[in-house]
Formats: sequence, C-alpha cells, structure tokens
Amino acid sequence: MDLIQKLAAGNLEYIHQSDEELRLDTARNGQHPCAIVICCSDSRVIPEQIFSATIGDLFVIRVAGNVIGNHQLGSIEYAAAHLGCKLIVMLGHTGCGAVGAALSGHGGGFISYITEDILEAVGSERDPDEACRLNVMHGVSRIRQAFEKHPEMSDVEIRGAVYDIESGEVTWL
Repeated sequence: MDLIQKLAAGNLEYIHQSDEELRLDTARNGQHPCAIVICCSDSRVIPEQIFSATIGDLFVIRVAGNVIGNHQLGSIEYAAAHLGCKLIVMLGHTGCGAVGAALSGHGGGFISYITEDILEAVGSERDPDEACRLNVMHGVSRIRQAFEKHPEMSDVEIRGAVYDIESGEVTWL
C-alpha cells in the first residue's frame, strides 16, 4: 500500500468511526471551540487526543517548536475574538526536535527561523527540559504582549503547559 492509499484508508476509517451528527452540526452551524492550543508539529503531540477532545472542541495551531509569529498571532486573534475562545494554551513537549536542534546549533535553511526564535527564548540554558519550559513561557509572554491592548481579549486566559511524550501527562506551568 502506498502512502496515499494509507491516508485514504485512514480517512474512510475516520468517516465511519467519527460522530457524524457532530460533524454535520459543526459543518452547518460553525465551530465553537473552548480553547486555542498552540503546539509543535511533532506527530507524537496530538492535542485532540491528549485532552480527549472531539470535533469542534479545540482550535489547534501547529508549528515546529511551538514558536509564535504573525501568522500564529493572527490565528489566535481569529479564534479568540471571532470564535469566542476564552483559553489559550501554549503546549510544549519533552523530546522536542526543534528545541534539540536549537540547543545543538543545528538548523540551517528555513529551520533557522525556528531555532533562532527558540534560542532567544532559552538564552544560555542547555538542559532540554528546562529549555522546553522556557520556550513555552516565552510564547506565553509573546501572546500576552501582542494582545495587551486588545480589549476584546481581556478576559482570555493564557497558560503554558508541557506534554511528556513518554507518560502522556501534561504539566501546567
């Protein structure tokens, strides 16, 4: 089976196993997620599964290293101001390849945009777990600063968290 066939088979399985009524309701009546989750693109970090969420529950923004740039800020603004999300979660994770690349000095090409942002966040810290936490809190700080003068977002809570890829546990910072 080639990769497209594998994905197509997975899509059929999803169609048959997902909540059709909920899928149709959100398609027809829009989404009303309760939280925004900014997380890494890492295939082991699946917010919908980590938080036992279903269709329409989470507005997920994924980018390697869970870094924050203008595109992510625009997505956050849309979800908070237009969809009514009252919680923003910046979710880092253990064993992050982007953090590891930044700490080891790897990451040429376009990856350098990510690793440079992470290095700004972690400073001289070289412990991967602590660097992950610092990167998360840097993202939280960036979000807070970006929206401090947006009154429509004054009641939105912003929290940092780290997902442990081995235990599955989320630690709130």
